[in-house]
Amino acid sequence: MNHKRGFLAFIVAFVFMFFFGFVWHGLLMKPMYNATGALWRPEPIFPVLILGHAIVAFAFTGLYVSKVGVNCAGVGFGYGLVIGILACGINIIRFAVEPLTTNILLMWFAADLICFAIMGALVGAIYKPLSTNTIV
Repeated sequence: MNHKRGFLAFIVAFVFMFFFGFVWHGLLMKPMYNATGALWRPEPIFPVLILGHAIVAFAFTGLYVSKVGVNCAGVGFGYGLVIGILACGINIIRFAVEPLTTNILLMWFAADLICFAIMGALVGAIYKPLSTNTIV
């Protein structure tokens, strides 16, 4: 396991995810959130928001490094799509119990699929396992 490349992949995943979320949720979806303002906090709690992004990026990267461990953007993209599908399932459960609009749900689907797929491609492109020189 290459800890230096894994840590770099984590940092890149965290930064990408945070800024993607800012653009997607903070700008693109802002009118949808404003229209359903009673469902949300008036302002996000930024330290908690940052912590949440860090935990997701750490788990995402750690799972890739420990279980996939291939230096390939395409493999990372596919891995990210699967994680995005998992997140969509979680959002469907939330939709079943929270008064969310269908438009918000669909935008969350798109965000999760796009964000995790790109994040996976980035992690796959950055992470490179240590070479093992074994003599047979």
